[in-house]
Amino acid sequence: MLPIHPLADAYADRFTSPEDALLEEINRETMAHHPKAHMLSGHVQGKFLSFFSTILQPFYVLEIGTFTGYSALCLSEGLRTGGELHTIELREEDAANARANFSKSEKNKQIHLHLGNAKQILPDLKHSWDLVFIDADKTAYIDYYEMVLPQLRPGGWILADNVLFHGEVLEETISGKNAKAIQAFNEHVQNDPRTEQLLLTIRDGLLMIQKKG
Repeated sequence: MLPIHPLADAYADRFTSPEDALLEEINRETMAHHPKAHMLSGHVQGKFLSFFSTILQPFYVLEIGTFTGYSALCLSEGLRTGGELHTIELREEDAANARANFSKSEKNKQIHLHLGNAKQILPDLKHSWDLVFIDADKTAYIDYYEMVLPQLRPGGWILADNVLFHGEVLEETISGKNAKAIQAFNEHVQNDPRTEQLLLTIRDGLLMIQKKG
C-alpha cells in the first residue's frame, strides 16, 4: 500500500519550487546509480527540510543517516553563522559520496560527517541540539530518540522520517519487522509527556516532535 497517491505526489512536486543545481545533481545521480535510491529525501521533502531549517535558524543540527548528503544540505540552509551540522553515516560508500557532495556546497565547512555506528558516536557529541533529523535503521528509532532527547534544547525539534513506512503501518495486521518498529516508535512518542508531536503525510510520513519547554 502506498500512503500517498502517486498523482498527489506528482502534483506536489509540480507546485514545489525547484531544487538548486547541486541538489538536482545529487538527486539525479542517486536515482541513476544507487541501488537504494528510494531512500533519498527528494524534492518535496527536501524543500520542507530547507524551509523548516530556514525558519528555525538553528545553531546545532544533528542528522542520523546521511545517505548521499541530500537531506543534510537541505537542513544546512538555515544554519546561523558559526553553526554546525553533524551527520552520521554507517556505510563507507555512502559517506564518501556525501563528502564529495558536501565539498561542492558553500556550507561545506559547517557540515561535519561522522562515519560509523550512531549509537557509538552519539555519546561523544556534546552539543545542545536545536534540530535533529532521524532517518536511519528503523529498529533503532526509539534508541536514537532516547539518546538525543536529553541533549535537545527545550523547544527544540526532532523530525523522524518514514513513519508511515510505505503504508505498512496502516495495515490491519502489521507484520514486517521495520513496520512493527516504526509503529512502536510512533506509539512511544505519542505517550511521551516530554514532547508534543504532529505527523505529516509528506512522502513516506514525517513526524515532527517538539520538546516541551
